[in-house]
Amino acid sequence: MDVHKQWFKDWFNSPYYHLLYNNRDEKEAAAFIDKLLAYLQPAPGALMLDVACGRGRHARYLADMGFDVTGIDLSIESINAAKKMENDHLHFYQHDMRLPFRINYFDVVFNFFTSFGYFDTQRDNDNALRMLKQSLKPGGRVVLDYLNSPYVAAHLVPGEVKHIGQVVFDIKREMEDNRFLKEIRIEDPEKPLRAVFTESVKAFTRDDFERMFRRQGLRILDIFGDYHFNAYDAARSPRMVIIGEKSKN
Repeated sequence: MDVHKQWFKDWFNSPYYHLLYNNRDEKEAAAFIDKLLAYLQPAPGALMLDVACGRGRHARYLADMGFDVTGIDLSIESINAAKKMENDHLHFYQHDMRLPFRINYFDVVFNFFTSFGYFDTQRDNDNALRMLKQSLKPGGRVVLDYLNSPYVAAHLVPGEVKHIGQVVFDIKREMEDNRFLKEIRIEDPEKPLRAVFTESVKAFTRDDFERMFRRQGLRILDIFGDYHFNAYDAARSPRMVIIGEKSKN
């Protein structure tokens, strides 16, 4: 598959991205956040950062629970949509997660829904994880929600076709060079040419994340295997929900 560098810049700004993923389960997301908050026990009004926040559905839910929440995302289209929800406790900014943002500021940093591992180089992935760590106060905690690579590789669906309204999404999946590739060919009767996007996500394993967290001085507290906080199992778990802590020193 042909993967363009910085593919995420074009794809996440495309209206087709939001159309394809418009059926995400809001109840599941809310239940997951409720479990996270029960685990983390943040103080009332805690400062929280949602990295790669998209249109801000998680950030809005957290703000509605009384926390002071900031969301950042590279996609200006997503940020412009999220900004319509801003209030005294909810703010959004366009920002590249590889660059520093508010050093030693937040109590909790979230990175939801496999919003990591997009970059071509390990240096960029390390920079992204470093940004998550640096934005935390000493003793602050990070939640990184990632796909479980061994499970995804074993259950990869090579192809499917989705019809959403008049738009047809022809989707092909494969694994190449330790990355999951998802080619999306879009046929829209209102457009003369087909659009093609390819998602590319690094097939990081638990061992990879343990090494990356150690490099950044982040201590892993727990790894759960799904949004219900069942124990992580490499062969059976659909997710890796990693909870880490920044040193208090």
